[in-house]
Amino acid sequence: MNALSIGLGIHSCHGECCACSQRNGRWFVAAALVVWTLGCQAVAVPAAEPAPRLNQIQVIGTHNSYHLEPSAAVVQAISTVYPGAKTELAYRHRPLTEQFDQLGVRQVELDLFADPHGGHFAWPLGARLDGLSRREFDPQGIWQRPGYKIMHVQDVDYRTTVPTFRAALREINRWSLAHPRHVPIMVLLELKERAIVGLTRPVALTRERLQELEAEIREVLALKRILRPDDVRGTATCLRDAVTESGWPALDDVAGRVLFALDNEGQIRDRYLELHPGLRDGLLFASVPESHPAAAWMKINDPVSAQLRIQRLVKAGFIVRTRADADTQQARRTDLRRRDLALSSGAQFVSTDYPESDPRLSAYRVQLPGGMVARANPVSGTRLRAGEWEVGARSTP
Repeated sequence: MNALSIGLGIHSCHGECCACSQRNGRWFVAAALVVWTLGCQAVAVPAAEPAPRLNQIQVIGTHNSYHLEPSAAVVQAISTVYPGAKTELAYRHRPLTEQFDQLGVRQVELDLFADPHGGHFAWPLGARLDGLSRREFDPQGIWQRPGYKIMHVQDVDYRTTVPTFRAALREINRWSLAHPRHVPIMVLLELKERAIVGLTRPVALTRERLQELEAEIREVLALKRILRPDDVRGTATCLRDAVTESGWPALDDVAGRVLFALDNEGQIRDRYLELHPGLRDGLLFASVPESHPAAAWMKINDPVSAQLRIQRLVKAGFIVRTRADADTQQARRTDLRRRDLALSSGAQFVSTDYPESDPRLSAYRVQLPGGMVARANPVSGTRLRAGEWEVGARSTP
C-alpha cells in the first residue's frame, strides 16, 4: 500500500473479493479525478490585469499652484475696491517640488503674463506698499529678464513661489527626470492680458506671444517628454475621434511625461487654435465644446452643477479637470459636499487650494483615499483594481 492509497483510504485485498474490486475501482476513478483536478489547479493562469489608459485614473491637482497670499497691507488696499479679497486670497502653496514629492500632486496651474522685453512687472505696486525698494524686491534681476512671468494679479497679488515660467518648467522637468515612472503631470496654463484700471497694463497675447510661450516650453523640455495633441491623435482624423473611439494612450506608455493644457476659453483659446488648427503641431490641449474636432480635454470648474455632465463626458472618453473648492469657502465652513462631488464625478484631475489642511481655518483637505497619488477612476476605470496606480515616484514627507 503506497502513501496515495493510505491517504485515499484504499485497502489491499489483492482482488480476492468482488466487493473490494468494485470498491477499489471506484476509488481509483476518484483518485484519478482528484489528481486531474489538482493538476489543473497547479497550471491555471490568472486572467491578465487590464492595462489602464490615462483617462482611466484620477489624481489631485492644485489651483494657482504658485500662490503665496499677499501681505496685510496689500489685502487692505485691494479690499477698498474688492472686499472679497480678504478671504479669497488667503491661501498659499508649497513650492512645486514639494507638492509633487510630499503631497502627491500631479496637476498644477500657472498664471502667465507675457514680458517679451523684460522689466514690464519689475517693481509692482504691491511691493512698494510692502515697503520694498526695486532692488529689495528683485535682488537678482529675475523680473528684468525677458520671458513669461507668474503671478495672480499684476501689481497687487504678485507673490509667487516661482516668478518665471522658465524657472517653473525647470523645476517640473528636474522632478520628472528624477522620477521617470510618475503618472503624467498636467500643467494648466492661464494666460492673462486683461487690463485693470490703475494697474500695469499686460502685454497683449498676440500670435507672436503664443509662439514665444511654446518656445519657452521647448527650450526646457525635450519634445519626447511632452504628451502632445499629435501623440494622442495618432492616425485618427481628429482628436475628438481619437479619444472617443481609439482612446487615450496606455498609462505605461506615457509614464514620466508632462502635458500642457490651456485654461483660457474665448479669444485667447481661439487665437491658439488659429495658430494650430485642430491643435496639429501644437503643444497645448485646449478646452473646447465636445463637438469640436480638437475636443479631448475640458475645464469644468463646478462639479456641483455639472456633475452629470462631467460623468457623461468621462464615460465618452474625454479628460476633465474640475475644482473641489473655491475662494477658501469650503475650508472655512468644513464643507465637504463640493469636494465629494468632484471626486465622484470621475474628473481625472481634481484641483484644490488644500492638498493639505490650513490649521488657521479647519481640517479640510482634498486627497485620494489612503493618500494615494493615482487611483482607478470611479467612472471610467471601474474594471481596474483598487489601490495605487503610481508606484515608487513619491517621497515620504
